[in-house]
Amino acid sequence: MDLEAYFSQLSPEEQVLQFGRKNPDPLALAFDRKRVVHAGMKGKMIPPPLSQGVWQKTLQGAPQGRPTQMAYFHIPFCKTKCLYCGFFQNGTSQEAEDRYVDLLIRELEQDAAQPRLQAAPIQAVFIGGGTPTSLAPENARKLLSAIHRCLPLSNDCELTLEGRIHDLVPEKMEVWFAEGVNRMSLGVQSFDTKVRQQVGRIDDQDAVLEKLRALSAWNQCAVVIDLMYGLPDQTLEVWKKDVELLVQSGVDGADLYQLDVFDKSDLALSIQKGRLSPAATTRQQTALFAWGKGYLDAQGWKRLSFCHWARNNRERSLYNTLARSGVQLFPFGCGAGGHVDGVSTMLHRALPMYERMVSAGQKPLMFLQQESPYARIADRIQAQLNQCRLDLEDLARMDSRLSGLQWLGGLWEEYGLWKHNGYLYHLTEAGQFWEVNMTQTVLECVELLLEGAEKGKVAEARVAEQG
Repeated sequence: MDLEAYFSQLSPEEQVLQFGRKNPDPLALAFDRKRVVHAGMKGKMIPPPLSQGVWQKTLQGAPQGRPTQMAYFHIPFCKTKCLYCGFFQNGTSQEAEDRYVDLLIRELEQDAAQPRLQAAPIQAVFIGGGTPTSLAPENARKLLSAIHRCLPLSNDCELTLEGRIHDLVPEKMEVWFAEGVNRMSLGVQSFDTKVRQQVGRIDDQDAVLEKLRALSAWNQCAVVIDLMYGLPDQTLEVWKKDVELLVQSGVDGADLYQLDVFDKSDLALSIQKGRLSPAATTRQQTALFAWGKGYLDAQGWKRLSFCHWARNNRERSLYNTLARSGVQLFPFGCGAGGHVDGVSTMLHRALPMYERMVSAGQKPLMFLQQESPYARIADRIQAQLNQCRLDLEDLARMDSRLSGLQWLGGLWEEYGLWKHNGYLYHLTEAGQFWEVNMTQTVLECVELLLEGAEKGKVAEARVAEQG
């Protein structure tokens, strides 16, 4: 399907939602709101009765060449629930945590015994959640020890532990670093005491800064924090102070995330009932983004992605970078996702089902699917746009039908979302803010060009749904 013809048949409202608009202020007004990014170009679901056999066959097979591969471990527990969070799965108890860690190690041992996982070094391991730092020291020790025992870790493997500031206590840190953790990713969200505590974070500003200093004093890992912009009562002045304190804190890297207020979330309900001030509008968030980006650029921080910066070379953000490029990812734990040699999966999010299946010696597959033959193209797009660029000629070399994307290239250059440097497109500041919208639209355009009118109907339905 010709993209220009597809564009012309959309209503003006649908055109803006999917492609944006030409405006003197594209940072604020290129789109009306952020879109939801769907993975795009999904493949064929494998019938559940066959999924265990397909997964085992994959693990017993041999890869092509020497693939880059990683592992992800999910800890589905939080001791408290942050109001803005859309990922909360389970509260926790010591009994539940003990049982889960034992089963997680059993799942790891079952897969690690197969030749496929051992076929190439693991370049990065990410332990996410949930709140992995909430694990009791002994459980953290057991899990980390099993990871080193079972996985073929590369000599420079990035081993990330995700968590919260409140858990930075000596008895836990001693275990983490003795067991090889070399990167900590911590959710700060805001240094401002009022802003952070009213959305469910525990510590005040002084405690946050002191615990970050204590962690850095160990000098055993890269320290990375998340800041979020657009929270209730987080004015531009508060945000400026947040980013200034980030630089002063001495951490090695940071993510600057836009707040998403999920429908029916605790945050949305609290705002609706008047218990919290409204969150910033998308237009207000553009000013926060622009100031934070400008300040970190001026301070000499290195841009690693559209939302991630590094203060020094200690922070590589290897897992996050590789994850967006479609490398082999082995999943472990309740709610984990991954993909290996053309099949992708999500493991059961329901803890009882996860426990029953692992106890029975099964991989706890919620679903398994054969990836689309165009998955590599989608991976290339997401990896490049995550780096604030897109090479349309590179995509056309992968499939000549994608030369039709040149129309989109010209449209978005006219809209001020990116600029061609003679070789490829680089996202402008406006394009960097609207990266999620652009990624979703490019994926939909690729589907249109490769799979024709039927995908056009899917794209139109998706646009209507988000409108």
